[in-house]
Amino acid sequence: MDLEEVAQGFAALGSEARLQVVLTLVKAGPSGLTVGDIQSRTGMAASTLAHHLKFLSSAGLVLQEKDGRSVVNRAAFDHLEGLAGYILKECCVDEGAR
Repeated sequence: MDLEEVAQGFAALGSEARLQVVLTLVKAGPSGLTVGDIQSRTGMAASTLAHHLKFLSSAGLVLQEKDGRSVVNRAAFDHLEGLAGYILKECCVDEGAR
């Protein structure tokens, strides 16, 4: 993961509403949720939710898959782990330099 990709991922999570959507999908696990399911769990208006899902999808944090007439949304667990790992890999590297 490069710095630009990481910055884009964290920027996408920088909205309380988008963070709520991602957390809802993380809680749902790998099976994901339809837009209607996310809407009922978050209370977001459909147009607002669609906007946030598009933003999260373009940042690679949400995967969307057509299932008949529905779209199933899933947290991109590998990408989310990559973001967390990018920050945590730097833990304490300067500690020994004192």
